[in-house]
Amino acid sequence: MLLDGKKLLVTGVLDRRSIAFSIAEEAQKAGAEIVLTSFGRVANITKMMAKRLPTTPDVLELDATKPEDAAAVCEELRRRWGHLDGWVHSIAFAPDDALGGNFLNTPWPSASTAYQISAFSLKEIAVGLLPVMRDHGGSIVTMDFDNSVHAWPSYDWMGVSKAALVAVVRYLARDLGRYRIRVNAVSAGPVRTMAAKGVPGFGAIEEAWNRRAPLGWDTSDPVPPARTVCALLSDYLPSTTGEVVHADGGHHAMGVELPPAD
Repeated sequence: MLLDGKKLLVTGVLDRRSIAFSIAEEAQKAGAEIVLTSFGRVANITKMMAKRLPTTPDVLELDATKPEDAAAVCEELRRRWGHLDGWVHSIAFAPDDALGGNFLNTPWPSASTAYQISAFSLKEIAVGLLPVMRDHGGSIVTMDFDNSVHAWPSYDWMGVSKAALVAVVRYLARDLGRYRIRVNAVSAGPVRTMAAKGVPGFGAIEEAWNRRAPLGWDTSDPVPPARTVCALLSDYLPSTTGEVVHADGGHHAMGVELPPAD
């Protein structure tokens, strides 16, 4: 199987309809052994979601803003597995006043919170987990939303943070390559999740996506981007790093909306 014997960590599982949940599910189906992470009050939600996976994984405490949590998870994985083959960064958050068309009025504390949690945390967790990956190599995959040339309605400082996230991917790819650690992002099309509901204007993006994507797009199906993540976690792309791999039905490549089908 694609991920047979792999030891993987998946962050951000809070919703059964989410890409993170689908990644965990597809990884287990492909033969991986996984752990999930969560923290604080939302940990109970992650634990409930864990029970809905084919095999119930453990949930470890990891607050993306606390480097000591990543270090503690690293030690637990060293004790449990000896090494880590890969992990998935599916963490993003922006305060309400950093979204919804409020771009010009967003204060620095809110913008910095969006950046710290949604982009800088990739570096922080990568450094924290490096001791269980540096001797073995592996793969880190983060989740992006198309930010190449577009300013999306209402996405505001989350869009800025996602652009920063892609830059972090490139620099981590540069600095972790010496350890044979690959770092990539998957740019997924919109998926109807709890997190998406918190983005004002998401409905308009969702409605237009399927019309523009040449392969079509189902906003209720997180499996296509989840399988793309699993491919990057596998050994089948050993020389791919610093990339943004699109799993969006081809939407990103289209200059205009496609005409209606005959």
